[in-house]
Amino acid sequence: MFWRAAAACAAMFLIPAAKAQDGTLTLGGGLHYSSGDYGTATTTTITTLAATAAYEEGPWTFKGWLPYLKVEGDSAVVPGIGNVRGKPSRTTTESGIGDIVVSATYAAYYDPATTFGIDLTAKLKLATADENRGLGTGEHDMIFLAELYRTFGRWTGFGGVGYHVLGDPPGFPLDNVLSANLGASYKLDERASVGVSLDGRERVAAGTSPQRELTGFYSHKLDGLWKAQLYALLGLANGSPDWGFGLSLARPL
Repeated sequence: MFWRAAAACAAMFLIPAAKAQDGTLTLGGGLHYSSGDYGTATTTTITTLAATAAYEEGPWTFKGWLPYLKVEGDSAVVPGIGNVRGKPSRTTTESGIGDIVVSATYAAYYDPATTFGIDLTAKLKLATADENRGLGTGEHDMIFLAELYRTFGRWTGFGGVGYHVLGDPPGFPLDNVLSANLGASYKLDERASVGVSLDGRERVAAGTSPQRELTGFYSHKLDGLWKAQLYALLGLANGSPDWGFGLSLARPL
């Protein structure tokens, strides 16, 4: 199932790449795992296999993410939302296609003299996950992000704010919320870098918890064109998993 999903995602982004020869198409995939109790008496684990694609041309970057999920634990825990009060709670194991996410980022400003830049991003989450199996909310979401960054030698500091326009699933309407992130990365050499970021989001409804996560990551350019990234996260609120890790690989065509 995952590889059929990966092929479909690749095909979506190969079409515009064939028409615009000046752009760069990058395809990849990743494994993501998280575990937490989300304020319940049961530990819920979420395993994700994701196909990814990115297309860059000029100041624009377009991305797509197509996941296949396996969720084991409390049925009241919804990926991306956390523990939903009032939702039936029982121990289950469900799997299937998750929500497709597509995004467009515009490099709105960059000053070479100060190495200061601003990126503006719009994301659309398509409700492709089965809400009846607890794999998603069954509603489309929009996210708008403004992100700032500046480089100081080998260091790069970054931060941003976001506004999440969330759909209202039957039985548990969600609020539109703000999010924020702050972090830094350090370039070890021409191939490798490390970094850390702190991310947070307001609670999306009464009875749910906010999200707060501390993430450390390591990126490495492998021989040839491949790029690998490892990360580990620590959850700091009940809306986030207690811990998690992931690995991704990507290669420009």
